[in-house]
Amino acid sequence: MNLAHILEPHDADSIALISRGRETTYGELRSQIDRLRGGLASVGVTAGDRVALLCSNSRHFVITYFATVGLGAIAVPLNPFSPAPALEKEIASVGAKVVVVEKVSAATWSNVDRSLVPTVETVLSTDGENAPAGAHSIDELLDADAVDIVEVGSEVVAVLIFTSGTAGLPRAAMLTHGNVLMSIAQSRATGVLNSDDLIWSVLPLFHIFGLNVVMATGLGVGATVMLVQRFDPHSAAESIKTRRATVVPGAPAMWAAFTHFDELPADSFTTVRVALSGASKLPVPIFTAMRDRFGVEIAEGYGLTETSATVTTALGAPIRPGSVGRAFDGVEIRLVSDDHDVLVGDVGEIWVRGANVFPGYFNDPVATAAVLTEDGWLKTGDMGMADDDGYMFIVDRAKDLVIVSGFNVYPAEVEEVLATHPEVAEVGVLGVPHPHTGEAVKAFVVLTPGSDADEETLIEYSLDRLARYKCPSKIMFVEELPRNPTGKLLRRRLDDTLSVS
Repeated sequence: MNLAHILEPHDADSIALISRGRETTYGELRSQIDRLRGGLASVGVTAGDRVALLCSNSRHFVITYFATVGLGAIAVPLNPFSPAPALEKEIASVGAKVVVVEKVSAATWSNVDRSLVPTVETVLSTDGENAPAGAHSIDELLDADAVDIVEVGSEVVAVLIFTSGTAGLPRAAMLTHGNVLMSIAQSRATGVLNSDDLIWSVLPLFHIFGLNVVMATGLGVGATVMLVQRFDPHSAAESIKTRRATVVPGAPAMWAAFTHFDELPADSFTTVRVALSGASKLPVPIFTAMRDRFGVEIAEGYGLTETSATVTTALGAPIRPGSVGRAFDGVEIRLVSDDHDVLVGDVGEIWVRGANVFPGYFNDPVATAAVLTEDGWLKTGDMGMADDDGYMFIVDRAKDLVIVSGFNVYPAEVEEVLATHPEVAEVGVLGVPHPHTGEAVKAFVVLTPGSDADEETLIEYSLDRLARYKCPSKIMFVEELPRNPTGKLLRRRLDDTLSVS
């Protein structure tokens, strides 16, 4: 067994990747990976070694990723736009032996204090002419003799991905070959994706959604994966239409940007057969706007880094707006409150069990024990509810819960209501200390261009649609909301945003 085998069955002449306008066939991709596997072995990479990837959405990411796992080594995708201190901590914590640097991360890498990453023996640059000092060109390694894929057990770690998900602080989640292969199999079992698809994705490959749901599953079915570097709604829609993309995955922020861009024609997405949303909750008004304006129904899903991306999906079943669908094959779900399973329709913490669930955090048994039970249940920290048909609805993160005078308030519920106001483009909600009620609800709002809605207007709008204790007592108008690279709202940083003067 080895994750790298997923590329083998496909027609050598079929297009595997489109990156920066360059097409790479499956035959070319396999050949490049085989040779780079030999190149990595020539610089001393062996089973269990960690290879850090400071790469954007590119052919080099894909080649290095599969060459690494094919040796039985461990790929560590990192955000190439992270500042040097963050990279120093992450690289040191996993003990990376090799670091692969792309042009986009070269300047930051030059600021890394090498004394803080003493395990790094080799730096590989994908930019031969402007390689960082002391780095080797990856092209040199691509000229090496091919090396066969190393067979490993299903329990062997293939990937380390940093996540703040269930454990709070960033930690490296260990995903085994068995975990990732099960996640790919679960996505394939929906029967929705096939080798004729062109998957358009701007989702970063260092994030589990882009890595497993898009790249690994797409290549696993023999589709063409088009890797996109940057997003703006106009060029994205033009690219999707020109390339005749059939599958478009994205985060809610991407779909919201399309709905807020008035110049997009109604036929922008006529070739799109499957639209996916994940990484955070998709507001129903965004779903409705995409359906009514462009004829696109977005299938929402739910997953975590710790579950190799897969828990629930709306693929292969009727879509219910606001729901993240039903459990993938092989995934068990419990909704738990006070150590008891809740009744249908009640809210509980989502617990997940299955072969896709990770074995724990790298070198962190305490954090692992906090989220994994002895019988294999992952406590996700997310709150959800299910209906009689097994459709899941995400309510919010347990840690984001706001308690006002003893009553539970889920920020996502307040955000969803405010997002329906025609003058609200984006909204984020959190709890703030209050002398009388313990906590109060505070909203941060980005208005649509040309809007002049004020605080009183939006509070009154909320009062007409929510219980009084759920309504925001304070609304700040801001230019933008803090988000991570996938577009997920970073509530803990909302108070750092600057209000609009």
